[in-house]
Amino acid sequence: MSLSLEPLDNAVKRPGPLLLVIADGFGCADAGPSNAIAEADTPRLDALMSSRLSTELLAHGPAVGLPTDGDMGNSEVGHNALGAGRIFAQGAKLVNKAIDDGSMFNGEVWADVIASGTANRLHFLGLHSDGNVHSHTDHLYAMLRAAAAAGVTDCAVHILLDGRDVAIRSALTYIEATEAVLAEINAAHDGANFRIASGGGRMSITMDRYNADWPMVERGYNTHTHGVGRQFGSATEAVEAMYAESDTGDQNLDEFVIAQNGEPVGTMSDGDAVVFFNFRGDRAIEISKAYEDADFDKFDRGSNPKVNYVGLLQYDGDEFVPKTYLVEPPAIDRTMSEFLCAEGLRSFAISETQKFGHVTYFWNGNRSGYIDETLEHYVEIASDNVEFNKTPAMKVREITEQTIELLRCGDYDWGRLNFPNPDMVGHTGDLTATIEAIRVLEECMGQLLDVTEELGGVLVFTADHGNADIMYTEKNGVKTPLTSHTLSPVPLAIFDPTNDTYELAPASNAGLSNVAATLMNLLGFSAPSDYDPSLVSL
Repeated sequence: MSLSLEPLDNAVKRPGPLLLVIADGFGCADAGPSNAIAEADTPRLDALMSSRLSTELLAHGPAVGLPTDGDMGNSEVGHNALGAGRIFAQGAKLVNKAIDDGSMFNGEVWADVIASGTANRLHFLGLHSDGNVHSHTDHLYAMLRAAAAAGVTDCAVHILLDGRDVAIRSALTYIEATEAVLAEINAAHDGANFRIASGGGRMSITMDRYNADWPMVERGYNTHTHGVGRQFGSATEAVEAMYAESDTGDQNLDEFVIAQNGEPVGTMSDGDAVVFFNFRGDRAIEISKAYEDADFDKFDRGSNPKVNYVGLLQYDGDEFVPKTYLVEPPAIDRTMSEFLCAEGLRSFAISETQKFGHVTYFWNGNRSGYIDETLEHYVEIASDNVEFNKTPAMKVREITEQTIELLRCGDYDWGRLNFPNPDMVGHTGDLTATIEAIRVLEECMGQLLDVTEELGGVLVFTADHGNADIMYTEKNGVKTPLTSHTLSPVPLAIFDPTNDTYELAPASNAGLSNVAATLMNLLGFSAPSDYDPSLVSL
C-alpha cells in the first residue's frame, strides 16, 4: 500500500525539530500527600502544564481500546494508541469477545490443546489476578471449565503473583477464588484433578521483558517445568509463610512448588499442553521462547520436555512468538511512523531497556524492527538490573543527554522518547523514591525545554497512563501502597516558542489516539481522514 500525506496549507515552519516526550506513568490527579507528582518541586513542568497549549487526555478504558471505563490503561495499549492515531480493540477486549462468542474454543488450536491435555497433562501459566493489564482470572476460569467439559482430567495451574496491577498483598484473595473454581470442577467431573502446582512473584520469576533479566526467566522455567523450588502443601500455605517472613509485596515473593510426599504435583513432560494465559505481550515473549525455541541458548533448560505451547495471543507478530495462539491480536496498520517515513522525514526513538520496546515495537503497531532504517535511528540504553526505588533516576539523565545530542546534530525532523521512572519507580509503591523520580524528570525536562527553544523547535509532553499520581490509598487511617496504574487522565502540553498563532481545540473525550494527528499537523501535514482529530487548530 502506498502511503502519503497532504501538506497543511497554513503549516508553521520551524527551524528546529519536533520532540515528543512520553513521561511513562505521569497522570493528572488531585494534589495531596499520595500524589508524588504534586509533592515534587516541579516549576518547569507546572508552567508547561498550565500554559494555554495544555489539556488532559483520556488514557484508559474505551479511549485506548479496553472494555470498560474501569479498565486501567497500560504502556502497551497507550503507545499503540499514540503511534496509530486510532483506537483498536485491545487484549482483554479481544479475549472477552472470543470467549463470549465461543470462537476461542471452536478452532484447531484449542482442539490441539485438548488433545494434548487429555492424552497427557494440561498446564495453565500466567499472571494470577484480575488487574486486566496483563491478564484476567476470568479468562483462566473460562478455559479451565471448557477444558474439563472437553474431557481433560489432569490439569496443573502455575500462578504468577501480582501485587502490582492490584493491591500489593492480595494474592490470598485470588488463590481462594481459584481454589474454589478448581474444587467446583473436581466435584463436577469424575476423575478430575485440577490443582495449583507452582508460583512466585511476577518480578521474581518468569515475567521479564526486553531481555533485561534472563535468570529471572530461568527460575520461572525451572519452577513451572521441573518443580524446582521451595515446597509447600498449598499455594495458600506458601504465601502465608512468605508473608510471615518479610513485608515483601506479592510481586517480589520467591518461587514455590506445591508437593505431596516430597513430589511436585505439576511438572511438565513430553506431550503436555501449556497455555500461557496473559494477553499482553511484553512480559510473555521470553518465557514463550524458552518453551518454543529449538535453538534456545539463554540458559540450560535441563531435560526440556517437548510440550505443545500455546499463547492466549501472539505476543510478537514479526518474530512469530508464540507460533501457536488462541486469539488473533489487533491488526494495527498505517501507523504515524509509516506515513512520516513515506514522506521522507527522519526520526529517532530513544529510551532505556525497560521502555525501549514501547517507543519502537508498540509505537509501530506491534511491529519489530525499523520501518525504514535509512530514515530512522533507535537508541536503547541498558537498564540496570535493580529495584528501581533504589535508583529512582533510572537512566533518565542518560536518555536526556543522548536526546540533546540527537536534537543538536541536525539530522532529524522529529524524535520521541520515553522517560520510564514515574511508572517503574511508582510500581514499587515507594512514595519518597517516586517523588525523587519526578524531581529528576523535572530537571531533565528543563534541559529539553531549553534546547528546544535554542533550536527553534517544538516539544510535546504527554504520558501513556497514570501511576505516580496516586501512590497509596487510605482507609480508617491505614495507608495501603498503590502499585498499580491509575484511571487518571494524562497531560498534553505543547511548548512552541517560535509560534503563537494557534490554540488547542481538543474534541470531547479526547484521548491518546488524538496525539498522532496533532504531531502530523505540527510537522506540516494534514492527518489521514480516518485518524482521530488533531488537538490543535491551525
